[in-house]
Amino acid sequence: MANEDLGKTLGRLRRLASLTQEELAERSEVSVDVIRHLEQGRKHSARLPTLHALANGLGVELTTLLGDPPAVTSTGENDGPRFVSVRRAIMPALFGPEPAPPGSDFSPDRLREQIAEGWTQYHSAEFDTVMKALPELISDAHAATASGNHDDRRAGFAALGKVLQLAGHVAVRMGKTDLALISLERAIEAAGQSSDPLLLPMIVNSTAWTYQRQGRLDDALSVALRAAEDMANAGRTETADGLKVWGALTMSAATSAARSGDYERAAAMMESAEKEAARVATLPDGGDNRMVSVFSPSSVRIERVRLAVQYGHPQDALVLAKGMRLSKDTPPSWRTWLLLDVARAHTDMGDAAGAVKTLESLRRVAPTWMQHHTLAVAIVRDLWALPNHPPGLRPLAEFLGVGE
Repeated sequence: MANEDLGKTLGRLRRLASLTQEELAERSEVSVDVIRHLEQGRKHSARLPTLHALANGLGVELTTLLGDPPAVTSTGENDGPRFVSVRRAIMPALFGPEPAPPGSDFSPDRLREQIAEGWTQYHSAEFDTVMKALPELISDAHAATASGNHDDRRAGFAALGKVLQLAGHVAVRMGKTDLALISLERAIEAAGQSSDPLLLPMIVNSTAWTYQRQGRLDDALSVALRAAEDMANAGRTETADGLKVWGALTMSAATSAARSGDYERAAAMMESAEKEAARVATLPDGGDNRMVSVFSPSSVRIERVRLAVQYGHPQDALVLAKGMRLSKDTPPSWRTWLLLDVARAHTDMGDAAGAVKTLESLRRVAPTWMQHHTLAVAIVRDLWALPNHPPGLRPLAEFLGVGE
């Protein structure tokens, strides 16, 4: 949950940078009125391009401006003993022993299942559960890479790459983007020695997302586009899993383009992704969606809704979302983003009742995600600032710790 609202964070960071509101406006190319309204609490949120511009003007990561990330507890504790164990697993001590081969009771299938379950828990916002399991999973995967059998070693490196990718995602959610990149770089090294040709581009996609969180939009765009192009050139989009990975990379590139201000380029990439998404159901399926990038007609539509909201087209966002049926494999995290964006669109349209109704739905289907999401807090703060509170707002405000 966000422990400090956006306006207070913005004012604090601006003063630390020794900038006036006018100087920050000039550096970020954001209207000084927007900065004033945010700092005065007359606005509690802003569109992502504005947030990226403000973060760049302040010289900080976007996550710093947004406040506590979703996985941080309400006490602000994000470096406790459990996370120290995750950090140690990602970056073992220098001169430590080489991993010993796995014991006779080791099961590669069981390790893969445990990692897949970790991804399911991550998408359900069960971050504490994932952090508890990560050190042992990483250790087991390291052991698997020391197997005497060549095929088992390559499978071990595939498991190590996938669990380090998961650790990187958790680190991002904890606001530790530099640690996330270390984990993802080590995951890339493991992928290069693995038996899974799709693992490398999946980890590259995670790296692009982390670059986005750091405000490195050009880097995020270039690595995602290159990986997607490499996949297409290698003919890896003729299976469902391969096309999902390509599609996720293309959507990531579109998001980076949009946040950089190139909305037309983003729209063209999303249009291409939406056409290709229709092919997923017609292609041979790898069988375990938990270990593959999220890409389907539903995910493309969710991303289109998000971009419409972020770029000031709330009516278009509501049209895109109306009557939308999500595929069964759409993770709770993606359902959360959709409902939050719909709530944001209702708020921007002046429909407070519609926003509350959407947030009530979100609380029913994904209460954990909602409770830890900075956008949910921002929307409720905007609604709470209205002179007349719509019915149902007070329980939501109490649930999120917002209000009087």
